[in-house]
Order: sequence, then structure tokens, then C-alpha cells
Amino acid sequence: MNNYKTLIVWQKSVDLSINVYIATSTFPSEEKYGLTNQIRRVSTSIPANIAEGAGRNSPKEFNQFLAISNGSSNELETCLIISEKLGFLNMETKEKLSNQIVEIQKMIHKLKQSLKV
Repeated sequence: MNNYKTLIVWQKSVDLSINVYIATSTFPSEEKYGLTNQIRRVSTSIPANIAEGAGRNSPKEFNQFLAISNGSSNELETCLIISEKLGFLNMETKEKLSNQIVEIQKMIHKLKQSLKV
């Protein structure tokens, strides 16, 4: 359907994931298999689902994968809020990542609307 690499929302999602990896690199080592792992996995699922959906055969399928990406973005933001409350993430970094998430969510919404399913 689409070459996902040309989608700006995919590109921005990859950038978000990289920023998440950088931000979580300072998390406590005991969180390696806990919150750090969860945050990293969910951050990579956003661009991964966009890419998978773009490779599907119909706009309806693509729409479903965009919905999954959007859900993952909500999960990521929740994990970031928890991380900030635990003191693992400072407010400035959390806000920067949250702003990226909001931008991506808006782009996903517009892309979903353009599919007309």
C-alpha cells in the first residue's frame, strides 16, 4: 500500500523511539527488565505497527494498525508519567517526549481520516 519509510509519522515515531532509549538509559539498573523494558518495547511498537499496516493489502487493515500505534502511544505516555512520578525521569524530558507523542497522535489521526474506510 504505502512505502512506510516516506511517511513522516513513521519517521517521527522512529525519532521518538530513539529519544526514549536515550531517556531510559539513566533508569535504575533494577528496572532493566521492568519499566525500562516496557517503555522501550512500547516506543518501538509505534513505528513498527505503522510500517506493518502500510504493508497490508487494504486501507481497512492499515487503519487497524494505525489504531494499535495510537494505543501504544497512550501506553507510552502513561509509562512516562509513572517514570516521572518515581523520579526516574525529570519533568523537562517527560514533557519533551509527551509533546512528541501528541504530535504523532495528531498525525496518526489525520492519516486515519485520509484512508476513508
